Amino acid sequence: MMNRRQMLGAGAAGAALVSSQAWGKTANMGLPEAASMHSAATQPPLSPTTGPDYNPVVTLNGWTLPFRMNNGVKEFHLVAEPVERELADGMIAHLWGYNGQSTGPTIEAVEGDRVRIFVTNKLPEHTTVHWHGLILPSGMDGVAGLSHPGIPPGKTFVYEFDLIKSGTFMYHPHGDEMVQMAMGMMGMFIVHPKDPAFMPVDRDFLIMLNAFDIDPGSYVPRVMEMTDFNLWCWNSRIFPDIDPLVVNQGDRVRVRTGNLTMTNHPIHMHGYDFEVTCTDGGWVPESARWPEVSIDIPVGAMRAYEFDAVHPGDWAIHCHKSHHTMNAMGHDIPTFIGADKRKLTGQIRKLQPEYMPMGTAGMADMGEMSMPLPDNTVPMMAGWGPYGPLEMGGMFSVVKVREGIDANDYSDPGWYENPPGTQAYEWTGELPDFARAEDAQTRITPKPSAKG
Repeated sequence: MMNRRQMLGAGAAGAALVSSQAWGKTANMGLPEAASMHSAATQPPLSPTTGPDYNPVVTLNGWTLPFRMNNGVKEFHLVAEPVERELADGMIAHLWGYNGQSTGPTIEAVEGDRVRIFVTNKLPEHTTVHWHGLILPSGMDGVAGLSHPGIPPGKTFVYEFDLIKSGTFMYHPHGDEMVQMAMGMMGMFIVHPKDPAFMPVDRDFLIMLNAFDIDPGSYVPRVMEMTDFNLWCWNSRIFPDIDPLVVNQGDRVRVRTGNLTMTNHPIHMHGYDFEVTCTDGGWVPESARWPEVSIDIPVGAMRAYEFDAVHPGDWAIHCHKSHHTMNAMGHDIPTFIGADKRKLTGQIRKLQPEYMPMGTAGMADMGEMSMPLPDNTVPMMAGWGPYGPLEMGGMFSVVKVREGIDANDYSDPGWYENPPGTQAYEWTGELPDFARAEDAQTRITPKPSAKG
């Protein structure tokens, strides 16, 4: 239910074109600065300088949009525009996004705040912003043709509403949505509880799951794709260039994960079990939380989970759909496991001396060999750890739990050194006996006799 202040502030027309006549003093003061970011590295959290205190989120390989205060209202400025995003070292994508980057900057505010968000359209077509999961007036909901007219190219609209609940939300266009979201237009909207003592954590990470279909050697996503994506991203970044989640041992840690891809993602974290504490519908009461080691994130949804970082080490975190931890994945490649390609290899090398036969014993050799690739393409399997190739890509990173990490330090501490006696090693001694199935028949356990 909306109160009188909300309805009067929003107005019957909903999101409105900015003009001095419509907005008076606000417009005459000019728009808030449209901050921009071109770095693909995780930026330091933006600590609050006014209003209730809160522990800011850290957007993995992203940043938080600054705001200004204007007569008690927090004002933000989003610019929808074409951007270039470094998905990984050696690969640039030509996308659409916000304020110089895809995904867009994180918006942070506090429950009870009134926000005014100016949206300037620098795209070649109209756009809107839908505030996914937020409770607000119908005219501010951002559905083109339903909530308000689409924002024409070169124009600025303003959205204004009160934040009446805390939680994790998203924003994205609801005008030519298929094209604009496929081009990378999306971001996260965090509303912190007005009571800092409610659901406190020491580290609060934010991940947006998104995906693209970009042919090797090209730059622009194929916007008509529905299922066969080949680049699975966290905040428009792919492994091995997704930053680690750096944590001080003993911290209470929250990971918020939103999904605006076209499939679900079972996010699995090694080394820990955790409890699901929030969905896009709100906070989960303590009595209703459940333990997990993997949490499935449905399409268009968010899940947040928390854990106490008591186990030091380097712990993998990734989507458990195996093709989603690969880069530039081709789905028409035949399987060569067990095939003898020696004769064929000799014939091909007469025409292409650099030809490397691969796949006869699996695909792990792709993580070790440097194969020729088209320009602006990354290897399918990539990344190196302290003991060799990680053979991963896409939706993969590492939770690095260390003792003595300062509260505001998110820099990579390097690889973990396993204490003596805690690392798997080669065995050269005598082996115990082991059992082996003799045939492929299904064996049915006999039912107990009636005599028991």
